[in-house]
Amino acid sequence: MSMNTNNGDQDENIVSDINMTPLIDIMLVLLIIFMVSSSAAIESGLDVNLPDTHAVSDKTDAILVISLTKTGDLAVQGNKVTMEQLHDVVVQELAKLKTDSVILEGDEQANLSAVMTIMDTARNAGAKNFSIAAKLTKEGK
Repeated sequence: MSMNTNNGDQDENIVSDINMTPLIDIMLVLLIIFMVSSSAAIESGLDVNLPDTHAVSDKTDAILVISLTKTGDLAVQGNKVTMEQLHDVVVQELAKLKTDSVILEGDEQANLSAVMTIMDTARNAGAKNFSIAAKLTKEGK
C-alpha cells in the first residue's frame, strides 16, 4: 500500500495575500463620516435660531464665540457656562485665542437684557470688538 503525495506545482497553491480593497473601502467611509461629524462639532453646541441679515463680514481672525439661547442658556466656544462663570471663562478664552474679538450668537427670541449683560461682562473681561451672528438671507425676503 503506497501513498501518493503530489508535491508538484499545480493549482493547489494557497493564496496568502490579503485583499486590501474591503479595508480601504471601510476606511474611506469612516473618513467621510468623521469629516461630516467634525464639521457639525464646530457649531456652538446650543440650539440658537439666528436672526436674518443681508450684510456679510469677511473677518477671519480668531474670534471668541458666545452663544445665548431663548431660554437663557449660555455657552462659550461650545462649552456651557453660567452667567456667574462667564467673566472668568471669557478672560481665559480671550487669552488662549490671543484675540479681543467676540461674536455673540444670540437667538432671535433671546432676552435683550441678557445680551447687554453678556456684552458688558465680555467688555470687562478684555473684549474690544463685538459682532452679532446672523443668518444671511436673500434680498427678496
